[in-house]
Amino acid sequence: MTWLVWRQYRLQFSLGAALLAAFAALIVITGVQAADQWHAAQAACAASHGCQNLFLGSHAVGFLVIMTVGAPVLVGLFWGAPLVAAESEAGTTHFAWMQSVTRKRWFAVKVGWMLLAAALWGGVISALVTWWSGPDNAQQLDAFNTGRFDIMGIVPVAYSVFALALGIAAGALVRRVLPAMAITLGGFIAVRAVIALFLRRHYLSPVTAYHSVITSFTPSGSYWSLGMGVLFPNGQPVDQNTNGNVLNGVPVTYLPASCNQTTRGVFTPPPSCTQALAHFRGYLTYQPAGRYWTFQGIETGIFLVLAAALIAVTAVTLLRRDA
Repeated sequence: MTWLVWRQYRLQFSLGAALLAAFAALIVITGVQAADQWHAAQAACAASHGCQNLFLGSHAVGFLVIMTVGAPVLVGLFWGAPLVAAESEAGTTHFAWMQSVTRKRWFAVKVGWMLLAAALWGGVISALVTWWSGPDNAQQLDAFNTGRFDIMGIVPVAYSVFALALGIAAGALVRRVLPAMAITLGGFIAVRAVIALFLRRHYLSPVTAYHSVITSFTPSGSYWSLGMGVLFPNGQPVDQNTNGNVLNGVPVTYLPASCNQTTRGVFTPPPSCTQALAHFRGYLTYQPAGRYWTFQGIETGIFLVLAAALIAVTAVTLLRRDA
């Protein structure tokens, strides 16, 4: 049965391996260049007290790295959706099941090898992207951002497994390749969007830090900012959607008249402004940088559970069909 799987999918496997090899060569070459740029820039940045908008590597390769966010769904479209649907359309499943191969063995062997291939696909791409993005991550400190979180670490492996399971389930249910591919694409995008935009921020309760508005507060590392603002002395939030000047995050309408800058140029607040500002507190609600791998693990678990549920639905569908 393993030999049959290889015979059926050797073209797809070979093409996928070739794409991975080409991508790896490009990433390694440009990644070494980006690392050299990063190390060379450290002395210059230290001498100039920090560098702003420093881009490392090639813009074209950077765009390609960002586009790997869609790599997991490819296995669902071209490996998962046709796995059952194509054979149902051709009627080859019934022929196979009338031979010595049972439905359970046919399903277990084919799906097992395809899941392994999907995990390798996502894992190799993620490992390359994570390594290539190292210098940029050290500079930007935004690993929680959707554009970065979704293409690095371990979550791309789970995305790939989920996409494959979704494609297989869609193909088993509709028995047509093109509709199954459409369902796979739409379902993958919908689930990813819901989790990234609405659920991810609630994996763990965020931390809220309070500080004086006279001084700034910045958490260490690549933290995820969820909200910030200013509080009155009684703890009520300050409405910052007001017209006019703002001083240290506080609209001047809540401060003495002397705090309102009416002339151009550098404005030095009088002591009365500092005394008034001392009664306000700023706050920042965020996910600390130390929770990055916890969030990666939680999201990986969610997609693996979803994939397992889809595989179970597919198994029940196939085993009961025409029984």
